[in-house]
Amino acid sequence: MFQLAEAGAGASTSGQLLSFVVPLIIMFAVFYFLLIRPQKKKQNTRNNMLNALQKGDKIVTIGGLHGTILEMTDDTVVIRVNDVTKLTFERSAISHQVKES
Repeated sequence: MFQLAEAGAGASTSGQLLSFVVPLIIMFAVFYFLLIRPQKKKQNTRNNMLNALQKGDKIVTIGGLHGTILEMTDDTVVIRVNDVTKLTFERSAISHQVKES
């Protein structure tokens, strides 16, 4: 008689555990496909753009400053804003490259 009671209690415990774990797995999958994966893809695209920059490319900084790249190192970029003004920025401060049409 006690064996039947224990078997019934074990089945309900595993059912409760399963009903708790399955929604967590589904939530993680939703977060992965809606948030994590697109963010990684966007970050890889940005890193590829920053690595492909060369001297002479026209860029826009995060602050909206337009200029042309004069010098580059691993961390910094010197851009020419007009004929006289040169400014030094972090490479991560570059928003995008301007495509000439």
